[in-house]
Amino acid sequence: MSRMLVVAGVSLLGLLAGCASEKATETAAKVEPAAEQKPVIQYVDTPTGRWMIHDENRPAPPVITPGARRSSPPSDAVILFEGKDTDLAKWTDTKGHESKWIIRDGYMESVKGAGYIQTKEKFGSCQLHVEFATPEKVVGNSQGRGNSGVFLQGEYEIQVLDSYENKTYPDGQCAALYGRAVPLVNACRKPGEWQTYDIIFHSAIFKDGKIVRQPTFTVIHNGVLVQDHVTLEGGTQWNGPHAISSFQPIPDKGAIQLQDHGNPVRYRNIWVRELKD
Repeated sequence: MSRMLVVAGVSLLGLLAGCASEKATETAAKVEPAAEQKPVIQYVDTPTGRWMIHDENRPAPPVITPGARRSSPPSDAVILFEGKDTDLAKWTDTKGHESKWIIRDGYMESVKGAGYIQTKEKFGSCQLHVEFATPEKVVGNSQGRGNSGVFLQGEYEIQVLDSYENKTYPDGQCAALYGRAVPLVNACRKPGEWQTYDIIFHSAIFKDGKIVRQPTFTVIHNGVLVQDHVTLEGGTQWNGPHAISSFQPIPDKGAIQLQDHGNPVRYRNIWVRELKD
């Protein structure tokens, strides 16, 4: 029959267990969550090798010269902004208030500090036409030069940037699916010249909180195919995990947004056609 030493009514095993518990608690308190504080560094595998997100050493797309092209809206398009508009009746800021972007000479222009502008109406899968112009007077370089963006569903960004003779990280240049997909070629026009995006977007589909269809993007920049039915492999955040498990459910429809990134980028002739899934 085993015996247990008892001190002042407390078993020796109990004392030892208590000490061990205190020691564990003390040790845990001293452990710094350093691993949790470090930023996640994401890599992407490509035909040219493995590259860190926003790596300027990543091979850039070849530069080409786009042809002349202008697109008029089809009869079933929803007109979001055209040259004769004198107000931003179909747009608000992200808080639902009147936007401080300005209108002049048939275009709208972003104003530093005014924030994003977004459509009052919400859209899911769609064909979107946008015309834009980066400032004619070149100021800054890399991401500080003619920076803006077109957001679909308020989540996914097609980068707008002055990438004419302006080096930056390829997954952040003009027509990139920002942080996700490098354009096939650089089809940019000169600063100040009007350019076009024609975007075919199929939104994600979720069922019971899980994704059953990933979003896809086809982008034609100045008449040139630069994103060829690209499937987004991960969640919406540009620097988040590139894994299907990182998708979080979002509403079926969201606003189309244009980004204020501190540069006076201009937009005109914006229209959209809703697509059936």
